[in-house]
Amino acid sequence: MAEQMAKQYDPSQVESRWYRFWEDKKYFEARVDSANESFTIVIPPPNVTGVLHMGHALNNTIQDILIRSKRMRGFETLWVPGVDHAAIATQNVVEKKLAEEGKNRHQIGRKALLKEIWAWKEDREKTIITQLKRIGCACDWSRYCFTMDERLSRAVRKVFVKLYDKGLIYRGKYIINWCPRCQTALADEEVNHLDTKGKLYHIRYPFTENDGYITVATTRPETMLGDTAVAVNPEDKRYKHLVGKTLRLPLIGRLLPIIADRHVNPEFGTGLVKVTPAHDPYDFEIGTRHNLEQVQVMAGDGTMNEQAGAFKSLDRFECRKQVVAELEKQGLMEKIESHDHSVGHCYRCDTMIEPYLSTQWFVKMKPLAEPAIEVVKDGRVIFHPARWKKIYFDWLENIHDWCISRQIWFGHRIPVWYCDSCSEVIVAEQTPQLCRSCGSKNLRQDEDVLDTWFSSQLWPFSTLGWPEQTADLAHFYPTSVLSTAPDIIFFWVARMIMAGCEFMGDVPFRDVCLHGTVRDDTGRAMSKSRGNTIDPLEVIEEFGADAMRFTLISITATGTDVYLSREKFHLGRNFANKLWNASRFMLMNFPDNFQPQKMSQPPAIGEDGLAERWILSRLQQTAKDTTAALDSFRLNDSAGSIYKFIWHDFCDWYIELSKDKLASTGPEAERTAWVLWYVLEASLRLLHPFMPFITEEIWQRLPHEGESLFLRPWVEPDESQTDRKAEKQMGFLQELIIAVRTIRSEMNVPPAKKATLAVIPADENVRGIIERYADFIRVLARVERIGFTNPEEKPTASGVAVIGKTELFVPLKGLIDLDREREKLRKEAERLRKMVEGIEKKLANENFLSRAPAEVVERERQKKQSCLETLDRVESNMAQLSV
Repeated sequence: MAEQMAKQYDPSQVESRWYRFWEDKKYFEARVDSANESFTIVIPPPNVTGVLHMGHALNNTIQDILIRSKRMRGFETLWVPGVDHAAIATQNVVEKKLAEEGKNRHQIGRKALLKEIWAWKEDREKTIITQLKRIGCACDWSRYCFTMDERLSRAVRKVFVKLYDKGLIYRGKYIINWCPRCQTALADEEVNHLDTKGKLYHIRYPFTENDGYITVATTRPETMLGDTAVAVNPEDKRYKHLVGKTLRLPLIGRLLPIIADRHVNPEFGTGLVKVTPAHDPYDFEIGTRHNLEQVQVMAGDGTMNEQAGAFKSLDRFECRKQVVAELEKQGLMEKIESHDHSVGHCYRCDTMIEPYLSTQWFVKMKPLAEPAIEVVKDGRVIFHPARWKKIYFDWLENIHDWCISRQIWFGHRIPVWYCDSCSEVIVAEQTPQLCRSCGSKNLRQDEDVLDTWFSSQLWPFSTLGWPEQTADLAHFYPTSVLSTAPDIIFFWVARMIMAGCEFMGDVPFRDVCLHGTVRDDTGRAMSKSRGNTIDPLEVIEEFGADAMRFTLISITATGTDVYLSREKFHLGRNFANKLWNASRFMLMNFPDNFQPQKMSQPPAIGEDGLAERWILSRLQQTAKDTTAALDSFRLNDSAGSIYKFIWHDFCDWYIELSKDKLASTGPEAERTAWVLWYVLEASLRLLHPFMPFITEEIWQRLPHEGESLFLRPWVEPDESQTDRKAEKQMGFLQELIIAVRTIRSEMNVPPAKKATLAVIPADENVRGIIERYADFIRVLARVERIGFTNPEEKPTASGVAVIGKTELFVPLKGLIDLDREREKLRKEAERLRKMVEGIEKKLANENFLSRAPAEVVERERQKKQSCLETLDRVESNMAQLSV
């Protein structure tokens, strides 16, 4: 009740209580027997490597808004929560922890390491679930999933076997991306290419038959130890005559043939290219075409092996230094040039990756990519914003086979067994007991695990029970929306679409809502190393979950990056406080025993109820705008519509106009109370998906029917309440009142002093509106008397404003000291002119323009424009006071 409503809103006293209430009532649990149309979201599962960051807070707020609003609109909503095992990242974290204790995974063994990892997973999983609940996520916790649950693991094994049987999974020895730190293969999408200031080394390779030499250029001289040929382009006239000759590899002595290959770029370096088939993907292809030996000179940990000769056991970068030094010593280093190039780094640990010859498992992607391209082209999957389709298409149309094996211990073990008795390879969903070829029990499973994304691609249907044909799968697949960031379009979005088309025969979701990256207010990506992260839980502690949610959504346009600072959360907190205070005022002033929800029909609102007709009409338009923006995934516009209506239309205007009427007695007070209640209750319903906690708290205190705002229907626009005439008339009165307030502010009229308003109306209709609603103007513009005049009798020494063809005059004599105000304005005008003069001199100075950064020059130009605009207003006020 009103007397129980605290003077200030305290989210810590509200949020956890209402979340427990919703959970206890099982509101978040979806029913498969519902006749309602389903609306499903599967959460992009956070990695169990750590805790949620601001990007998670934004994405989960987006999903929660969609789920809650669709629930209110009558859909049977399901939001499946869960977490991802994030194999490489999680094992990395635990291995670092072991390293701090002086241990490594090989010392403790696979079983002990996995025990440590599962303990880590259990701890972090609890933290993530707590965070999601603190944010307010309406997830169906009865359907919670982990990517390594047995049910989901069964799906992974089935998919592997099906793709293998179809000829789309194969094993082979190829050049892959290798991380020496993680000691595992990486997919192309798991490599971050960073611009690096490197060097280009020009090395002389001597001929075997004479004293001459050729020069090759490389950025990785340590790999020359594995060279098995030198190649030239067959069209390169400079070197055609060299094809067939033999070189001696410096430092090693291996004989190298000079071969011709059309893939050699004659523009790079000298046009003569060293060929290292075991350490470069292009060289591997050349080597395959020319049947060259594959000499691997590096071990998996990035140290040189026995094939590196005298450089054995050196770290690869130390080896580079020593190779260069030895070449210089032997007179074989022709020159070293600076060379900027892009170098691949591990996406998890930032270690420079090595192109590395290794036996791995791969998926043939082109047959899977073709249907995934078509479903986006024909609109079965829609991207929001649409511009991301181009990147999606570019990747799929140029897709390479996917390396899916990882040389780590945590993850889905590859379901392949090898018979040590007869070399049979068995691919199966269940662990075989005997070799199907020779009957031997001497079987061993492949040591590698699958890329994390192999299981994550199945998430939209594995979480619903596949490969079993469950009721959930039948009712909730395809899911409705995927909300995620654009940086995992390749990793995850495209692969989910491919998997859905391949195994379900349908797309995994209809809409893909892509939000931007959360950055700090200077535009830098947030990271622990930069020290610019903002912890969502700390924000919730300080501002409340509703404030965090509303702020994030309000400042996030679809698909654009978010520039965030802690100060910005005041937006959401101030809005929550405004709503709380307005609600508290109403509850304190409603009539005793006020039960509007039980009224058979609302009070009649006649012509004299302009403010009531206007606010009800504005409510209908707000409901339309909010719904339309939600349906097109413009959540910031949706939040903006509600904010503008509640803060400005409802609080700043209607509540202010209602105060005197609410304090009276009789039908007018009853009508005003009903409109206040009706508009607030509807506003809470519109706002609930964005700020669920405070809206539930206030709604429970209002007269209401039902047990929770969560169960209330969405606000459907009522055309009978749309009143364009009332909106036009009220719009004119608002302009008039704002104009008078502006005059008072600019002329420094003390708030306690009431002014006189003289009006030259545009026509009789305008005059009639002002006369009829003069009380509005008196209350909100602090005007004592309103009179009408004509152009021949304009008041002197007045503040002046014009609205269309209507002129407004606020005589200032008696309100302010005119002489003092004139002098103040004169001094301000003089100060501004001097500022403009100084800026103009600076902008005319060629030395300044040539040396100052562009943004500094632009700031000066903007400062000049701002000063000129202010000067224009000051001079206008001076002119008014001089009349």
